[in-house]
Amino acid sequence: MRQTLALLLGLILPLAAFADEALLKKLKAGGYVLLLRHAATEAGLGDPPNFLIGDCKTQRNLSEAGREEARRIARTLKWHAIKVGEVRASQWCRTLETAELAFGHPPVPWEALNSLYKDPEREAERTRAVIELIRTVRPPQNLALVTHNFNIRALTDLSPATAEIIVVRSEGGKVVVAGRLPVQ
Repeated sequence: MRQTLALLLGLILPLAAFADEALLKKLKAGGYVLLLRHAATEAGLGDPPNFLIGDCKTQRNLSEAGREEARRIARTLKWHAIKVGEVRASQWCRTLETAELAFGHPPVPWEALNSLYKDPEREAERTRAVIELIRTVRPPQNLALVTHNFNIRALTDLSPATAEIIVVRSEGGKVVVAGRLPVQ
């Protein structure tokens, strides 16, 4: 039993490493979109009642651990020489801060990336706007979009962990998942 498990792990682990390397190689060539779920936040679920966009004191913000996650993303992208041109983020403070720490400059705030959690009636409109932007990305550029779990799930049917990147591209007018990059 142990030998079988060791053999399976020996087969699976190199494949996982190869998949990551293959994905990183694709990102170096460009033409991809990095959908990044904001980094870890202070304890709690959702924003406080009556929070205000633009007033970070009224929102649930990044924790110190989240700030370190975002910095780790920056180091990883730099180490692998992954270039990102434009960076956009939702108007929430936690996504803006994640974007700035991960990509090294202030992002463009974009309403289409705002959380769908308490605004599901805007899901189709916002998702359509993001898909239209994704369709414009061509090599050698990559685009980074920092947003929320519900938004990424609406685009990909995947629910990323905090600070996880879902790499997508446009193929035949549809959003196709190329892979996942968990924070390391």
